Amino acid sequence: SGQFEIIKYSMAAITPDRRLQALLIAFSFGAFLEGTAGFGAPVAISAAMLVGLGFDAFYAAGICLIANTAPVAFGAIGIPITVISNVTGMPEMVLSQMVGRTLPVLSLLLPFYLILLMSGFRKTMEVFPAILVSGFSFAFLQWLCSNYLGPHLPDILSGIGSIVSLTLFLKYWKPKNIWRFKNESKADTVTPGKYSVTQIIKAWSPFLILTVFIIIWGLQPLKSKLDDFGMIQFSIPGLHNMITDQNGQPLAHIFKLNFLSAAGTAILFSATIAIPLLGLTWKEGLKTLINTVKQLKYPILTVAAILGFAYIINDSGMSITIAHALSKTGIFYPFFAPLLGWLGVFITGSDTSSNALFGKLQYATATSIGVDPVVTVAANSTGGVVGKMISPQSIAIATASVGLIGQESKLFRFTVKHSLIMLAFICCMTLAQAYWIKWIVPEIPATEQSNEKNKVSSVQCILYDHWKLAPNFTANQKST
Repeated sequence: SGQFEIIKYSMAAITPDRRLQALLIAFSFGAFLEGTAGFGAPVAISAAMLVGLGFDAFYAAGICLIANTAPVAFGAIGIPITVISNVTGMPEMVLSQMVGRTLPVLSLLLPFYLILLMSGFRKTMEVFPAILVSGFSFAFLQWLCSNYLGPHLPDILSGIGSIVSLTLFLKYWKPKNIWRFKNESKADTVTPGKYSVTQIIKAWSPFLILTVFIIIWGLQPLKSKLDDFGMIQFSIPGLHNMITDQNGQPLAHIFKLNFLSAAGTAILFSATIAIPLLGLTWKEGLKTLINTVKQLKYPILTVAAILGFAYIINDSGMSITIAHALSKTGIFYPFFAPLLGWLGVFITGSDTSSNALFGKLQYATATSIGVDPVVTVAANSTGGVVGKMISPQSIAIATASVGLIGQESKLFRFTVKHSLIMLAFICCMTLAQAYWIKWIVPEIPATEQSNEKNKVSSVQCILYDHWKLAPNFTANQKST
C-alpha cells in the first residue's frame, strides 16, 4: 500500500541527530517491528532505514543487532514465551511475568550502552536526558505489559510508547550539538511537512488496530468462550497411551488446537480490517497473504521441525538425562542457565527454537537442585536474547540489508564482545533471583498448580550424590 514509506518518514523527521535517530529507529522502532514481525525483519528494516538516513553501513548493522536484544523474548506476538510454556507445561502468564522482571533492567541500560558505543562518554552525556526518557518509558511499559497483559504486547506497546515519549520530549528539549559520524555519506533529505498528520495516523493505524485486538483477545473471559466454541483436540495415533511413567501408567498425548483464541486469529482479523482502511482491494490483500506465506515457508518448517524434535527428546527422557549431567554444577547452575538459551539462539538463530529445545531441560535441572524452575526456564529466554546479535542468521540478514555481504566475520567480531558482556550481566541476575531476591519470582497460582498435576506425570531419574544433592528426584514430564 506504500504506507510503510510514510512510517519511515515519520520516524526520520523527528530529529537530525544521529544519536537520537539510533534510539528511535534501532531501539524503539526495532522493538516494535520485533513484536509485530520478528524472525529477522527488525534488523533488516531498521538497518536499511539508518543507512538511508546517512549512517555508516557497518555501524548501522552493528547498532541494530545490539539494539535487537531487549525485545526478542516477546517477539512475533510473544511466540517464544508461548512455545516454552507449551514445552514445559508451565503457565504462560507466570513465565511472561518472570521474563518481564528481568529484561526491563537490560532495556533501561541498553539506550545508554548504544549511544556510548556510537559516540563516546562525553557525547553520550549530552543527550542523557533523552536516553533516560527512551530507556525508562520502554522498560516501564515492557514490565507493565508482561506482568499484567501477558507476552503478546510488551514489544508493541513499549516500542510505540518509547517513540511517543521521546518525540514529545524532543518538542521541548534539544541537544546542544547535532552529532553526526565523521566523514559520513550525505544523508537523504527529509522534507518537513511532506506528509500530513492524518496521513501519518493512517499509516500507523493497522498497528493500532492490532494492539486493540490483541488486548481484547487476551481477556480471560473471551479466551474461555472462544475455547469452548473453537477448540479442536484429538489423541495422537501411535503415541497416545503408548509411553508409560515409572509406575507403568500410560501417558496421554492429546493434540489441542485453540484456533479461535490464539493470538494469530486476532492478527488475521486486524489485517482484514486494515485492508480497506489502507485502500487495498481484497484481491491485493489475498495476494499479500500468499506472498507472506511463501516468504515464511522455510521458517515455518524449521520451527515445526524443532518443536517436533523437542517433544521427542522430552518424551524419550533425553532432556532428563542431560539435566542429570547439568545438575552436577550444583548451586551454581542458575548462573549457567542463561548460557543454554544463549547457545541455543546462536545455533538456531531463534529464541523460539532455543526455548523449544532447552525449556524442559531447564525445568528438570532446576527441580533436581531445588531451585524454582520459573527462574531457570525464564532464564533460557532472557539468555537467548543476547545471543541473537551473534547468530549467523541474524548477521547474514544485517549484512545483506546494508550491502555488506562478505563482511559477516567482521560484524561478528564487533558484536560478540557485547553479547558476552550482556550475557554475564543476565547470568548474575539469574543467580541472584534464584537465591537472594526470591521475592521477585512470581508464584504459580493454586488453580494452575492443580491443573498442572493433571497434565504431567512423574518420571523418576537417579542422580549421583553430588553437591550434597538428594540421590533421587522427581521431574515433571509433560504429556502434550
